[in-house]
Amino acid sequence: MSEAYRVQLDVFSGPLDLLLYLVRRDELDIQDIPIARVTEQYLEYVKLLEVLDPNAAGEFLVLASTLIELKSRALLPSPPLEADDEDPQKVLVRQLLEYKRFKDAADSLRSAADERAKRYVRRPAELPADLEGVELEEVQAWDLLSAFGKVMSSIGRGPGVADIRYDETPVEEYIDVILDRLARESPTTFYGLFAQPSDRTEIIGLFLALLELIRTERIRAEQDTAFGTIYLFLLESIEDGPFPPLIVTPDEADTDGEEQSEIQDG
Repeated sequence: MSEAYRVQLDVFSGPLDLLLYLVRRDELDIQDIPIARVTEQYLEYVKLLEVLDPNAAGEFLVLASTLIELKSRALLPSPPLEADDEDPQKVLVRQLLEYKRFKDAADSLRSAADERAKRYVRRPAELPADLEGVELEEVQAWDLLSAFGKVMSSIGRGPGVADIRYDETPVEEYIDVILDRLARESPTTFYGLFAQPSDRTEIIGLFLALLELIRTERIRAEQDTAFGTIYLFLLESIEDGPFPPLIVTPDEADTDGEEQSEIQDG
């Protein structure tokens, strides 16, 4: 995908957020993290981030190296620590606990989220029978990244598979594809959205467009349980009604590309 239309991956909060997600998802004890297991899982997510944007994955590699070192110490004989040296795993646990306290405090401040929930609601649609009466929860970005990895693996283009081709299709075109699909069939499942594309660049383009639509609150991704089916719903503003369709003319696309490029250069 061209630099002009690259979607910023700021929906992924950072290395400690990924580590905390893995711990919570598998209901692990933060004080006694199975380092070997978590390291393998963490590295899989980092590989997926590198597929989307190698530059965006850079900050995750620092923690990756720490986890690899801890894994080596756990699996191989290592000399005892010096008296003045602190156990690196204890340092990591302390950092993770501090981050957890920060994140929990932020999550408790729900006023902004509550206001958003009042402004944006699902567009009225007939729910499938299996969703009637089911309470769904908003999906985390890491859940979406995991689902994206499964889609890539299903076409033999998982992390680590070399495929150097660049897609110059503007992200706006993929956004239109998703909005058109959901306007006709909402909700749809995450995997249903990717049922047709078999080309790696097209799948990446659709996924980046989906992240942008979620970030700008035009779509909401929800599921009933961890590892469960992810459903995609169109949102609409209570005040303004349905969002207008996104139509980008060639001239507007060129202008938007120049503006985006300036933002990134700045």
